Amino acid sequence: MTGQQVRRTAEQVLALAPDEASRKAGGKLGGEGPWTQTGGSASGAVWGLCKGSGSTPYRTVVDPAGPAYKCSCPSRKFPCKHALGLMLLWAAREAGDPAEAPDWAAGWLAERAARTERRAAGPARPADAEAARKRAERRAERVGAGVTELEQRLVDLLRAGLAGQERAGYAGWEETAARMVDAQAPGLAARVRELGAIPGCGAGWPARMLEEFALLHLLDRAWLGVSGLPEPLAATVRSRVGLPYAAEGEPVRDRWLVLAQYDSVSPDGRLTTRRTWLRGLGSGRPALVLDFGPPGRPPELALPTGLVLEAEARFRPGSAGLRADLGDRAVTAAAPGAPAGASTGEALEAYGAALREDPWLESWPVVLGPVIPIPGESGEGGWQIADAEGTSALPVTLAPGRSRSGLWQLAALSGGGPVTVFGECGHRGFTPLTAWHPHAAEPVALG
Repeated sequence: MTGQQVRRTAEQVLALAPDEASRKAGGKLGGEGPWTQTGGSASGAVWGLCKGSGSTPYRTVVDPAGPAYKCSCPSRKFPCKHALGLMLLWAAREAGDPAEAPDWAAGWLAERAARTERRAAGPARPADAEAARKRAERRAERVGAGVTELEQRLVDLLRAGLAGQERAGYAGWEETAARMVDAQAPGLAARVRELGAIPGCGAGWPARMLEEFALLHLLDRAWLGVSGLPEPLAATVRSRVGLPYAAEGEPVRDRWLVLAQYDSVSPDGRLTTRRTWLRGLGSGRPALVLDFGPPGRPPELALPTGLVLEAEARFRPGSAGLRADLGDRAVTAAAPGAPAGASTGEALEAYGAALREDPWLESWPVVLGPVIPIPGESGEGGWQIADAEGTSALPVTLAPGRSRSGLWQLAALSGGGPVTVFGECGHRGFTPLTAWHPHAAEPVALG
């Protein structure tokens, strides 16, 4: 690693840990004792051999461009304790001359570099454009048949009423979702699976189910008339249905601040989705990067809140211009305090404008500040985020699978005073994800 490469601090390294146990175990491996043959390249990659319980040391290598990790240990955690220990070791060392990677590390790093080049080059052009066109037409026909079948299912359910949905169980919706997968419409399948979980979400589920029915019906009708829609909206419809995007996307080179990162698990438990929210420090543009992990393995992309990356983001067509893919990237610095915030009224206006481009958008990323969190009277519900002047407020909601401990973290950080808060503003309220105290530079991820 060279002196020009900005290193992660120990705090930033530990923020990458998948859980508290990994954090503690990685901390124990952050010294020189268990490590041999360590080294670093000019690009910032680091590697080393870590002594374990067996006779053969574990081979560990870290590429900071992801960051990405490779270790010969059997752990399914990502990053494992050895990768965390190696990064902690390197964070504590003085910068030295770059070294040549051993074969076992160089091969993996070369493969990653090749994949990065292929991504930067964009999708390959089909060898036979006519064959590709016919495949696209056949898929559109299958999606259309699936949409027609789904519309009939919604009509039948509404005619029969929703009273029996609590007893009907999840199997019927899973069957319908499988039919959408057969129709090559994975986006519709995902929305159908979410419908099956609504009757078990507590009071008010019939109203929420009707809302989702209406949004799904709107998406169905939009697909059936997609040829007559303006191209930005047509791109959004294709994306929501689940078709792969064909355009390369709009490239934006910037320094990107990591505002938040959190995971959610699909209703069937088969897929973990990691959402990473970024803001361009030069462009001011928000970006959402999604990464996915199959059962038993978390998503690969792990970026601590507050980090700043120099990278090119390619924004996919549709989805209100939020969804982006990151190209080659490098850590440049830690964020200099809290980003500029908006009022609650401005947040609602931004969400409303985004809905005109993507009616199925559940939320819009906003930084609020200065604002004051107001706990509910019972302490368990009715939380609000109010402008410091007390002129307006937003109700607080929680992201699926997240506990209320994050709300109490926010209240403790505020102490009744103003703070800056990043989160997702949607039709049900505001979900806080990260907060900054006026007198502290480091952000607090709200767990």
